[in-house]
Amino acid sequence: MKSLKKLAAFGAAMGLAAFLSASANAAENLTAETASPGGSIHLSLAHLTEMAGKKGIANIQLADGQTLTNSVQNVAEGKTDIAGTPYILPFLLDKGRGPYSKLGAEKGAELASNLRALYPVTLGIFALYAYDSNNISGWDGLEGKTILNGPPRGAAVTNARAVIQLTAGLKEGEGYKGTQVNWGQATKTIMDGSVEAVVLPVLFPDSRITQAVSAGKMTVWSIPKDKWETEAFQKYLRAPGSAPVEIPVADATMPEGVTIVSEDDTFRGLATIGGDIVHKDMPFELAKALTKAHIDTLDELKAKAPFAAQAGYGIVDTVRSGMCGPNPLKYHAGAVAAWEEAGYTIDDCAKPAS
Repeated sequence: MKSLKKLAAFGAAMGLAAFLSASANAAENLTAETASPGGSIHLSLAHLTEMAGKKGIANIQLADGQTLTNSVQNVAEGKTDIAGTPYILPFLLDKGRGPYSKLGAEKGAELASNLRALYPVTLGIFALYAYDSNNISGWDGLEGKTILNGPPRGAAVTNARAVIQLTAGLKEGEGYKGTQVNWGQATKTIMDGSVEAVVLPVLFPDSRITQAVSAGKMTVWSIPKDKWETEAFQKYLRAPGSAPVEIPVADATMPEGVTIVSEDDTFRGLATIGGDIVHKDMPFELAKALTKAHIDTLDELKAKAPFAAQAGYGIVDTVRSGMCGPNPLKYHAGAVAAWEEAGYTIDDCAKPAS
């Protein structure tokens, strides 16, 4: 609980602290938007805000708690300099689908072509979990159950429904009852007994689980290996904004009272991948300096929250970072230079054409 309180205090104060600590003679004044405190996509940009100020690169005014659908469009239109995003949003913008359907395919593709990534972030890894008192046997015990599977709209609930169908063979409304609530209500919903199981993205340790386990012991289930290796599941793992994650159970840290179940000591899950993005017209040297600040302080970033070690910071492997394939997003040329000068490999498919 001390770690959770420390993280909450960090999130609440970060925007103001970073602003006040920014160098008075920073080279640039930038605006940025990200999600609410407490998650990996907020932490990465809050950290960059602090580091850019300390290093005299830029004074970044960070607005958190934003709707990232809007933030992505703001960057594409040149209204905001930097934004955090799950990578599914640039894909949907490029196609003019989902929240961007009113723009249409042509306008959406035009805007999406303006976006460039600085670095990737793992927003969470989909898993099944439940209180032990609910007597859930695992993925094979979900039929007829009431399952919290995301917010009312967006990529998370779409992914959760797909993971449940691919793993348990059940469709919402037929094999189980799905419950959706806004992210801010998720922990309360888990704890009040209105759902029997949860399929949501988690981090290690996970803030929602850390709070919820105070009401009783819990179990978290990995994707079973036989389901994981099916052609259908492997195909879905390559969907835009998704990536496969396989980590030793020993590294999947959870608070006391939580048991992780996997048949072979490997935790498997579908990860939601995103990152912090900028406009393609951001100057090369500025994008390079911002990315270098991220790279040079990765150890400090990973030390700022209990979950940060498993949040994908510093992992630019094409598959694990969700780049290429159906993802239209490329790295900014300045970011490519920073990563390569630091000794990392950026595949050609993730580099901008110009």
